[in-house]
Amino acid sequence: MALSFDPFTELDRLAGTLLSQRQGPKAMPVDLYREGDQYVLAADLPGIDRGSVDVDVDGQLLTITARRTAGDHAGATWLAQERPHGSYRRQFSLGDGVDTEGITANYDNGVLSVVIPVSQRAKPRRIEVGSARSGDGGAQQLSASPEAATA
Repeated sequence: MALSFDPFTELDRLAGTLLSQRQGPKAMPVDLYREGDQYVLAADLPGIDRGSVDVDVDGQLLTITARRTAGDHAGATWLAQERPHGSYRRQFSLGDGVDTEGITANYDNGVLSVVIPVSQRAKPRRIEVGSARSGDGGAQQLSASPEAATA
């Protein structure tokens, strides 16, 4: 197998490798969006065993951790080794408007999908406007004129 050599690509790869060699867990790229009455978080975790993925909720803090192990290739001569291994971690602060008891997670084809439902009390609702006067049937007409505010 022949590999071509491009000095600029190699410099980019080397700089990326040096900058990503920090200690501790690595970040994982995510997409987060709202779809109807739920939030959906999709995290890229390619090549990670499902058994090493943990999703935890502690109060209003959602934590995702995962671990990718290095391949065991004893006696191999490496020509390129660019796939990172080690631990990955992301934390998200959840607002009061989510149902932490209803959170679900699925891992399929290297993508972790976490569904976070919106709580019932955070969903928009219409409030009927009544009247303090008795006998007018409930609904009060509101006026925007300044005279009505001072009367």
